Amino acid sequence: MRPALLALLLAAPLAAQQAPVVPRAGMVITTSTRFQPGRYRLPARDTTPILTIRGDSLDVDLTGVILEGGDPAGPPDGFQGTALRIEGGTRVTVRGATLRGYKVAVLARGTHDLTLTGNDASHNWKPRLHSVVEHESLVDWLYYHHNEQDEWLRYGAGFYLVDVTGGSLSGNTVRQGMNGLLLVRSTKLEIWNNDFSFLSGVGIGLYRASYNRIRHNRVDYCVRGSSYGFYQRGQDSAALLMFEQSSHNVVAYNSMTHGGDGLFLWAGQSTMDGGLGGSNDNLFLANDFSHAPTNGMEATFSRNRFIANRVWGSTHGLWGGYSYGSWIVGNDFRDNRIAIAIEHGQDNHVVGNDFRGDTTAIRLWWNPIEPSDWGYPRYRDTRSRDWDIAGNRFTRTRVALRAEATTGMVLAGNVLEAVDTARALKGDSTGLEVDTAGYSAQRGRAQGLVRGAWDAAPQRADGQLPFLADDARRGRQTIIVDEWGPYDWQSPKLWPAGRRDGNPLRLQVLGPAGRWRVVGRRGVATLSATEGAMGDTLVVTPRSDATSDWAVELEYRGARTVSPRGVVREAGQPVRFRYAHFQPLGAWRVKVVAWDSTSDPRSDTTAFQARLAGPALVEPPPQPLEWMWYRPTVTGIPLERWGAHAETDVKLPGGRYVLRAISDDGIRVWLDGRLVIDRWAPHESIVDEVPLSGGRHRLRVEYYQVDGWTELQVLVARAAD
Repeated sequence: MRPALLALLLAAPLAAQQAPVVPRAGMVITTSTRFQPGRYRLPARDTTPILTIRGDSLDVDLTGVILEGGDPAGPPDGFQGTALRIEGGTRVTVRGATLRGYKVAVLARGTHDLTLTGNDASHNWKPRLHSVVEHESLVDWLYYHHNEQDEWLRYGAGFYLVDVTGGSLSGNTVRQGMNGLLLVRSTKLEIWNNDFSFLSGVGIGLYRASYNRIRHNRVDYCVRGSSYGFYQRGQDSAALLMFEQSSHNVVAYNSMTHGGDGLFLWAGQSTMDGGLGGSNDNLFLANDFSHAPTNGMEATFSRNRFIANRVWGSTHGLWGGYSYGSWIVGNDFRDNRIAIAIEHGQDNHVVGNDFRGDTTAIRLWWNPIEPSDWGYPRYRDTRSRDWDIAGNRFTRTRVALRAEATTGMVLAGNVLEAVDTARALKGDSTGLEVDTAGYSAQRGRAQGLVRGAWDAAPQRADGQLPFLADDARRGRQTIIVDEWGPYDWQSPKLWPAGRRDGNPLRLQVLGPAGRWRVVGRRGVATLSATEGAMGDTLVVTPRSDATSDWAVELEYRGARTVSPRGVVREAGQPVRFRYAHFQPLGAWRVKVVAWDSTSDPRSDTTAFQARLAGPALVEPPPQPLEWMWYRPTVTGIPLERWGAHAETDVKLPGGRYVLRAISDDGIRVWLDGRLVIDRWAPHESIVDEVPLSGGRHRLRVEYYQVDGWTELQVLVARAAD
């Protein structure tokens, strides 16, 4: 018997026979090891991981081991370091670990035949979000477009794999963090039966990662930037992100619902610059991409197959800008604003799909002016042309096909039922062919394509079916995003039923089935009820002298709960939860001026100061400084080139506070006459914070806006919050 094969056969038995080892910070593992079960507080405060694995044919068994990098009750954006790093090696297995309180739970580089099974990397690093119920903050937008230098690591991850070839990830869990599994230049991995859900970034992310098989995973509610009834932005969060030449992957039988996007696929910057390549020849088969605030599936500048997927209740079912040679076959589109939206698409096939209740089923168009900084249009034909649209069924759809400047469309054997408008055409539609016969033949064609995909990527015999049950909670209205990410419905929560400034304020009582009762209140005049059932709406009227600072606390009894920080309470145990309203900065006195090249704050602060001291362009009524817009919402403020001077006084109870400013373009803040925030160079939305004590304070703000997005927020929060 060859030595390598003998080592592989002996690895697991040897690990099981060894006496268990107690983990310690900085440990390097070079042999198969079984660790002593227990909870270990092991902070990682520098670049050295807690555990490092080096070698071949290793089985590292961490079953029953919990490594904590920080206080589980602490703010998640304070977690740092790496729990476990795998350096190279072949045939390495890590099983059973629970890793929480780190920036990255597992980091693997250059490993061949890696197995990660049964690990829980939940409750690790994630950022505080600054979007609120009524409006988003651009601070929260993500940027995954470059990762040649591991830029993604700034966002943390449950599992981060670089240059890994071959292996399996199964039965792993990442919840209540930011990112689940990130693959960088990693290939030929089998990723199945995992749960990467309720994350504020990306469930699974690929960068230059190809030939992987992603099947039978639950990747739901990976979302931010969504507030039902107010805005649906997603902010580039996604259940599945595939960027920069990620090709030949199979994505099948996954539940990827309620993500910012369900799928977010982009060819990559190299394609945008030179027109070559793309994230091509991926198969998306029998997945559920429903209930995305933005796009159930987004795939751009690439060639792929989308077969037998479900996309319900999203803004767009498939946004496929510049897609070419793609097959969209046998999918179930329902109740989307636009089911398929593709500009500059070419040689695509839309065959045997069902469209039901979509406002527009298919929208195709061409823009005569494309971005001047893109290389792609200089190297590629980008006309909207040559479409095969056949054997589709359109039911209760306002417009079946809306096309602008799109040529070579062949429509064959489509069926329309209760459709207001069959075709809305504008511009050049040369080559349009319409044949209303042949529906059965075209559906048979689609069924053959679906069967071929199923044969090429069958279900695993041991694969879970992760899809939401028919009676499960679903829909974009179930997406609740607070300052730490998506709410997972595993614990009780009070959440505004509308705007936060309502008086009285209506609060939804959310969570598992059970009962609640009021156990505490502060600054509250009346409550609509003092007990009830989960799902109720509680109406709170604050006292007239406490409208800026009040709280109500409830107690829940019912099912087993898991808090957002991972605290478990068994069924029947009491769980307290609260809602607090604290907005001590009320009305600011604001003066707005216009500036020009003679008083440009970027180059001549003295002249700008003189402009601020001069006549006002407008003096808005006293109001909170929560200004966010592309177009001004305060009467009299121009679209660009304006500045503001604002002052307010505040009296805070004893305690510790944070003065927080979010700005775009330039800001200075004075506290009691002392400059404490000086971010005067033009910048995109960014957060600045300084500590603040109780007592009386005077605040002064100077701000300027050049053009584009305006964001000016100044607030005070309790340090504990």
